[in-house]
Amino acid sequence: MPRITKPTERVLPDQTLIIDNGAYTMKAGFANASPTLDNCHAIPNCIARDRGRRVWIGAQLEKCNDFGEITFRRPVEKGFLVNWEAQKAIWDNAFIEKGATLPCNPQSTNLVLTEAPNTPAALQKNCDEIVFEEYEFASYSRCLSPALNAYHDIQSLHGAPSRDSNIQALPAECLLVIDSGFSHSTVTPLFNGKPIHQAIRRLDIGGKFLTNYLKELISIRHYNMLDETHLMNEVKETICFISEDFKRDLERTWKGASASRKKALDGEREIVVDYVLPDYNAHKQGFMRPHDRSPSAKLRKMGSLSGAGDVTEESMTLGNERFTVPELLFSPGDLGMKQEGLPGTVLQSLSGLPPGLWPAMLANILVVGGNSKIQGFMKRLEMEVRQLAPAECAVRIARAPDPIKSAWLGGAHLAAKRSALKAVQVTRQEYQEHGSGWLGKVFSGSVLR
Repeated sequence: MPRITKPTERVLPDQTLIIDNGAYTMKAGFANASPTLDNCHAIPNCIARDRGRRVWIGAQLEKCNDFGEITFRRPVEKGFLVNWEAQKAIWDNAFIEKGATLPCNPQSTNLVLTEAPNTPAALQKNCDEIVFEEYEFASYSRCLSPALNAYHDIQSLHGAPSRDSNIQALPAECLLVIDSGFSHSTVTPLFNGKPIHQAIRRLDIGGKFLTNYLKELISIRHYNMLDETHLMNEVKETICFISEDFKRDLERTWKGASASRKKALDGEREIVVDYVLPDYNAHKQGFMRPHDRSPSAKLRKMGSLSGAGDVTEESMTLGNERFTVPELLFSPGDLGMKQEGLPGTVLQSLSGLPPGLWPAMLANILVVGGNSKIQGFMKRLEMEVRQLAPAECAVRIARAPDPIKSAWLGGAHLAAKRSALKAVQVTRQEYQEHGSGWLGKVFSGSVLR
């Protein structure tokens, strides 16, 4: 009678590296027993070349002082990792090379890596091969970035008592994650930490789209800024806000001089601002200030006023650009896009779920991503979702304390529990035995081990 042998127990290394591989920044850090945001490093996920033709890779960009006409090469396009040549250079600089921000030996490290929803299978397979064959990580888990947010204490974010310590390592039962980042915005419903794929919805507007639109507007109205991507991104983050009443604010910035419009113009000062452009030669950053209508300010702007202590500066006067640009997140039809705004995308996502899950999902909405930090974003989103949601459902929307590093922190909570980590990791030995096809089925949940 043949002897039955027990399967070898899977043993994982003690060190776990978590990478939330975003299009704008890569959030990375090692997990420990008590995860905090201090363990997470936000590293620019790009290779940049300045006008002096110097190349900056990843974290090196933090030492750059001249961002004028700087160009970027990003490995992530439209949310998907498509350029591994660039990504490997950034990973090597961050994890492998001398002086790395997070030095590690992949062969004795577990890796938790995020991806965007609905990533094409060919890109997933390529990613698996790079991780196990190029870097030779000991074990690896590829998961959706929004899904890691389920490992937060969602109840406490809504003002309820914290979860019992016995179940803190378990994912939230029902959670609807709105992730508005650099490449796009997605709505992902999660049930027990698992994404419900048929209900995931995507809006093709993110921070990059808004920055490019702002570049076009300013290039038409003020200066040619088509080559100043970094500067325009800073302007967007500094001056933009989401309007609570778009038509009213548009009236307030109307430039007519008729008597009937004077009342509307009284509030213009609250919206119209000046943005003083940076001087990279003098290492001076740009900044926003209230709009100055005085004649001396106009002369100073044109460089016609000089005197002791006067410094010539270049500035732009910005009005409705401040709210018409981020308005695209809520009204993409303004540019002819045949997509719903974020509130409508939430309802589209719910339509892919059984009606019995609607109340739980609407009562547990978590917002993450850099666009959620735009002034007025949360108030407008909550107002419009409430208007669209069924009247009998309670709507609770909360923004993560750090919406940019939220997915990383969720992954750190997962990795802190060894049994939970082991359940999602695939070892390099298993990959070599079963191949990449089997690996894809494991990560999609169609194969149970």
